Amino acid sequence: MNRVYIKTYGCQMNERDSEAVAAMLRDRGYSIVDSEHHADIVLLNTCSVRDQAEQKAIGKAGHLTKNKRERSDYILGIMGCMAQNRGDELVDRIPDLDLVVGTQKFHQVPDHLDNIIQSRNGLGPRPTTIVDLDEEEGSQNTIRAHLNAERKVSAFVSIMQGCNMNCAYCIVPKTRGRERSRPIDSIVEEVHELAQAGTKEITLLGQIVNLYGRDCMRRENGKSPFVRLIESVHEVPGVERIRFTSPHPVGFRKDLIEAYRDLPKLCPYIHFPMQSGNNRVLKAMKRTYTIERYRHIVDQLREMVPDMFFSTDVIVGFPGETEDEFQDTVHHFKDIAFDMAFLFKYSIRTGTEAADMEDQIPQEEKEARLQVLLDTLEGQSLKRNQSMVGSIQEILVEGQARRGDNMFMGRTPGFRKVIFPGSDRLVGELVPLRITEASTSTLRGELLLNGVEPETNVSLPSIAV
Repeated sequence: MNRVYIKTYGCQMNERDSEAVAAMLRDRGYSIVDSEHHADIVLLNTCSVRDQAEQKAIGKAGHLTKNKRERSDYILGIMGCMAQNRGDELVDRIPDLDLVVGTQKFHQVPDHLDNIIQSRNGLGPRPTTIVDLDEEEGSQNTIRAHLNAERKVSAFVSIMQGCNMNCAYCIVPKTRGRERSRPIDSIVEEVHELAQAGTKEITLLGQIVNLYGRDCMRRENGKSPFVRLIESVHEVPGVERIRFTSPHPVGFRKDLIEAYRDLPKLCPYIHFPMQSGNNRVLKAMKRTYTIERYRHIVDQLREMVPDMFFSTDVIVGFPGETEDEFQDTVHHFKDIAFDMAFLFKYSIRTGTEAADMEDQIPQEEKEARLQVLLDTLEGQSLKRNQSMVGSIQEILVEGQARRGDNMFMGRTPGFRKVIFPGSDRLVGELVPLRITEASTSTLRGELLLNGVEPETNVSLPSIAV
């Protein structure tokens, strides 16, 4: 049996793509393993958002080529955004590659591997590197397979591919193509299958997720295709929580804001990229909104759900960003009081508009600005977590914690991680916890039995729901 290891770089969408490829390969008879050292086939699913991500993947591929020199049956492939971005250049740089597959051809990986193996066994043409980067109509409908080896408490569901926004710093439109949405019925069918297998939480994925359907559907009764999709997922029996990532301010309208009020399963948490708090910088980034518009959406969401949790993305050191403009970002970052954030130093991506802009910011200045936001975030996150001490939170138990005997991990509706003593029987269940401690990134809690404080002599790891 051919053993396959898939190493994934980058975002949740890449993780979802890798899982779908793994499921398709398993259905074809391949064995999916959790280590490159146990594999006959290694596939690197790559990211191109930052140059560092590409260099890591290229370095890893170069390191793995030594296995090909030692084993004639070894297969090495690169998939995903870097494959799409670099194309034939990868074959020139890493001649020992067997397979290069772009972002619209993940579903072809099983066929390509079959052909490579057959050719090596003398059952087909002489093997050469397969490069498959073409666009394919309907490719957005092919990423729906899931691994069924074990119950998945939480699952990602891709609802669309591509992006039409053309932000000045971003290469994703080149690597993922134009927006292409899946039909609502197909997505809901996939969610039904997951729920029947025990999945309790669904995260809807799209490059600009709240623009779902604008390529092929219309608003109906004042509701966007995305809101109608959320409503349909909300009706699926067994689904207890719904999340989505990542939205864009341009797609936020009244119907989506009201969905947080009207749909109990839609969690009171949103990852909402701000990128900058200065309008000139936002315009240079081609983000198509002002900071005032962004703040208005935040205020409306908090009006609907006062206890809403917010995370964001911010880029510091965008070309031409002055100290005063950066201070605008600091001001809004503090004033909004983000609970979580992904903070980045701007890095040049060849092929993007920003790569050719003048006034590139020195590395040391970018690092200093980044540290200001990191320090601010640490204080904000700790304060928000401390405010939850003593409260009772409903936790979806995901599995064992990384450390501690009989310690388990779950998340609040606001996506805060909680560690607590429990048992395997709690995995996949929604349980009440009283929060007892808080650090910057993690909460600790104690399990409540039937919603009340446990007696002091109760052995918590033995409690079953």
